[in-house]
Amino acid sequence: MAHVMIVVGSVRPGRIGLPIAEWVRSRVEGAGHDVDFVDLRELALPFLDEPHHPSKRDYQHAHTRAWSARVEAADALIFVTPEYNHSYSPALKNAIDYLYAEWQAKPVGFVSYGGMSGGSRGVTALELVLSSVGAVKVPTEVNLVAASKQLADGAFAADDRQNGGVDALIAQVVAYGEALRPLQAR
Repeated sequence: MAHVMIVVGSVRPGRIGLPIAEWVRSRVEGAGHDVDFVDLRELALPFLDEPHHPSKRDYQHAHTRAWSARVEAADALIFVTPEYNHSYSPALKNAIDYLYAEWQAKPVGFVSYGGMSGGSRGVTALELVLSSVGAVKVPTEVNLVAASKQLADGAFAADDRQNGGVDALIAQVVAYGEALRPLQAR
């Protein structure tokens, strides 16, 4: 059993990312893995307020130390992320920037959503940021085109192809997590 962190990358009111992330959570738990579900809206990190560079891990604030411990404990991460103007949300960038060593050799996968691209342009922008902190993107990703049309009673109603894609993504981040464990900064 792996410890998989799912990060809801949007904090805006009316976001569809939360029901999408709940769907991903159900698939991860259904595969027998432990989940740390991180809703950035609830995490509520202030705009980066640490006085020292994150590579020093000299954290002054309790919220940073708590965030650090959660990321460090994860074997793998899945970001559920929107695409905002060909990029990703500022709340997600802020959460990433708080830390450095904790991301080292962590496998990351993406479930993205947004318009015609299904969020793929946002993922492309995120890849550069995450590779600069040492995270490892797995090859599989799930891009949900017009995902808002699949919401029913506040839940995301995935089709068989999407369920299969998320299941493949889960298997891949878990496998990469096992392989990369010796390289992680634990």
